[in-house]
Amino acid sequence: MTGATGYIGGRLVPELLAAGHQVRCVARSPEKLRDQPWAGRVETVRGDVTDEESVGAAMEGVDVAYYLVHALGTGSGFEETDRRAARIFGERARAAGVRRIVYLGGLTPGGVPERALSPHLRSRAEVGRVLLDSGVPTAVLRAGVIIGSGSASFEMLRYLTERLPVMVTPRWVRTRTQPIAVRDVLRLLVGCATLPDEVHRTFDIGGPDVLTYRAMMRRYARVTGLRRRLIVPVPVLTPRLSSLWVGLVTPVPGALARPLVESLRHEVVCAERDITRYVPDPPGGPLGVDRALELALRRIRDAEVATRWSSAATPGAPSDPLPTDPDWSGGSLYQDRRERAVDASPGDLWRVVEGIGGANGWYSLPLAWALRGWIDTLVGGVGLRRGRRDAARLRVGDSLDFWRVEEVLPPRLLRLRAEMRLPGLAWLEMVVDRDARGGTVYRQRALFHPRGLAGHLYWWSVAPCHALVFGGMARNIAARAERGEAGTGRGGKDAAGTRASAPSAFRAR
Repeated sequence: MTGATGYIGGRLVPELLAAGHQVRCVARSPEKLRDQPWAGRVETVRGDVTDEESVGAAMEGVDVAYYLVHALGTGSGFEETDRRAARIFGERARAAGVRRIVYLGGLTPGGVPERALSPHLRSRAEVGRVLLDSGVPTAVLRAGVIIGSGSASFEMLRYLTERLPVMVTPRWVRTRTQPIAVRDVLRLLVGCATLPDEVHRTFDIGGPDVLTYRAMMRRYARVTGLRRRLIVPVPVLTPRLSSLWVGLVTPVPGALARPLVESLRHEVVCAERDITRYVPDPPGGPLGVDRALELALRRIRDAEVATRWSSAATPGAPSDPLPTDPDWSGGSLYQDRRERAVDASPGDLWRVVEGIGGANGWYSLPLAWALRGWIDTLVGGVGLRRGRRDAARLRVGDSLDFWRVEEVLPPRLLRLRAEMRLPGLAWLEMVVDRDARGGTVYRQRALFHPRGLAGHLYWWSVAPCHALVFGGMARNIAARAERGEAGTGRGGKDAAGTRASAPSAFRAR
C-alpha cells in the first residue's frame, strides 16, 4: 500500500485488514502512521515511489500492490515525476512477481483529446497507462467527484453552499458529473484485491446519480435544511480565477482547488459499469448523492472523520524534519523561547496544549492570528481554515490550521511544523515538564530557518510582535491550565474547526 498517509489510503488500510488481508504500508515518513489506530496491525517500511531500491525491497513477498500516490503540487515537472514513479512501481512489481496492481485514477471525459485535459487529469490517465503496460495484471479504477467526510471535493461543495446563499459562479457548475460515495470507492478497491488474474483493464466507477455541480449544491442545501441557493453562472471565471475564488471561500487552498476545478470543465460520466461483474453492488445498490451527503455530515457532526483531505501533505509545504542543531546546515536558526511555572498538574496543562487550534484558537491575539491566516490565503496558502481532525486529540500527521503535527508525545511534547507560505521553515514546540522541586513547567519555543535574504528580513520584521503573540500564548496557556480550562472544541465552530453556518451550528447545539 502506497499512499497510506493520504485520504483514501488511510481509510483503505483498515478495510483491507477487516477483509482478512495482511498489509504492508510504504511511506516516506513512516512516523506519520504511528498514531493510526491500525498501526500495530500492519507492517510499515520506509520508501519512496521514485526510489527504485526502496520500492523493490517493499515489493518482496507482495501479492497485490496499491498505487495511491501522485506528485501533484510538487512543481511544474509533476507530470514527469508521476510518469517516472509509475514506471518504477510497475517494473519492480513485475520483478517481484506481484500478482496484481490496483490504481485509483480520475474519470476522464469521452471524446476529448488528452492534450485538452487539465494537467491533473492528463497525468492521472498517463499513470494508468504506464501501470497497464507494466506486464502485471492491473485494475485502474477511474472516479470523478468523491463524496465523503473530509474529502477535498466534499469540503469544497460544503463550504461553497453553506457560506454563499447567492453565488455568481463559473460555467463549470453546469457540467454534468457522476459522484461516488467514498465507502463505495473503498468497497471496490478492496474487491479488486481478489480479481481474477486475466482481468487487466480500466473500470469507470460512479454512483447512481448523474447531475450538475449546481444540482449537487442544491442537494446539499436541501439535505442540511438550508434555504434554496441562488446560483448564477457567468462565463468570465477561468479555472485559475475559480480556484482563487474557491480558495478564499472554502478551507481548500487554491493549489488543491485548481485541479479539482479543472477536472469539472468537461462532463465526466461513466461509460460502463463492468466492475459489477467482479465486485457486485451491495444490497440496495451503491449510495446516491443524498445518502452520501447525509453520512458525510453525520460523521462530521459526530467528530468521526477518520481521514481528511488535509491528512495528505499540502502542495508546496515544507517537509523537512525539525533541526536538532542550532547551526543546522551551517545556516541561521532563529528562536523565540518562553518558559513559565504553572500552578496546575502536568495533565491539566497537557490538555490545554493538546487542545490548541481549531475552535479553541491559539490562545493569544485572535485578530493577529486571523490576519496572518488571511494573508496566507491571499498568497495561495492554506490559511487558518483547515481546523483540526479531532477536537480533543492530536496524532502525528494531523493538519492543525496552517500547521502540521510533526510529533506528539502525550503528555509531554507537541511539535508543529508550519505550512503557511514563508521564506523559510518554521516550527512551534510546546513541552510540559517539571522543575527540580517537582513543580509543573511550560516550555515553548518557536524556530525559524530563513531562506535567503527574504527569510532574514521576514524574521526581523515580525520579531517585535513575538512578545505579544508568543509571550501571550505562553501566559494564556498557563492561565487556562491553572483555571482547569482544557480545550473542548466548542465555540460556534464545527468539528473541522471552521466557522459553521447558522443552521448547522444550531443543529449541532
